[in-house]
Amino acid sequence: MDVNHNIKSNVVAIIPARYLSTRLPIKPLVDLCGKPMIQRVYERTSQASLVGRVVVATDHELIARAVKKFGGEVVMTPEHIRSGSDRVAYVARQLPDADIVVNIQGDEPLIVPRMIDEAIQPLADDANIKVGTLIKAITSSNELLNPNVVKVVLDEHGCGIYFSRSPIPYFRESVSIDQWHLHHQYFKHIGLYVYRRDFLLEFASWPESTLERIEKLEQLRILEHGHKIKATMTSYDSIPVDTAEDAEKVRQILTQQSQVYAS
Repeated sequence: MDVNHNIKSNVVAIIPARYLSTRLPIKPLVDLCGKPMIQRVYERTSQASLVGRVVVATDHELIARAVKKFGGEVVMTPEHIRSGSDRVAYVARQLPDADIVVNIQGDEPLIVPRMIDEAIQPLADDANIKVGTLIKAITSSNELLNPNVVKVVLDEHGCGIYFSRSPIPYFRESVSIDQWHLHHQYFKHIGLYVYRRDFLLEFASWPESTLERIEKLEQLRILEHGHKIKATMTSYDSIPVDTAEDAEKVRQILTQQSQVYAS
């Protein structure tokens, strides 16, 4: 039997889709060239070869209705849930047959399916890995200095030692900060997480940690509890949609892609 089939049957990808958004109202339903964003994310996720099931976790009936309209699976979650991870965990509790749970950000309509497979593979290969994520090489000072681009430093086994909005590690040599990336390889974190289901449920039960509260990064809660996060290098990138300008950028890319396929 195909090895991927065995893995796939135990993997569920859950897409948290919250109704309220401070910078882009009703973000999951923003139209992207004829399809709501949540549909774009759902379809891309479904194309990952190691994902057996895709579920949208939402707190609003309008989003649930949109998902059902395009034939997707959706689970309603309480409005008071504080984070995407907690929303994913809420649905995972209802899926006892799942071994691996993938948290796909609901604002990543251009996510490359191969990225999802890359993040899943380490957990499929090693039962001792509890949580995995993706990283990518930083190639510009704009990325290095942007607090919205999360940086990560790794141990010798490829696990995250620390995640920060600041440039880490600090480059002490007498080099201008906007040149640091030319003298040391820095990495950015891509917010796609893969969990063992049991570990996800444990993680979601912990209170917010000190470093998590300071940096506003959930993964620091895992490190503060003494657990490792396996980081897999990817050459792919994606464009999260946080603003109307981001949405327009994605529309332009989708239009270009459709023109290439049509030619």
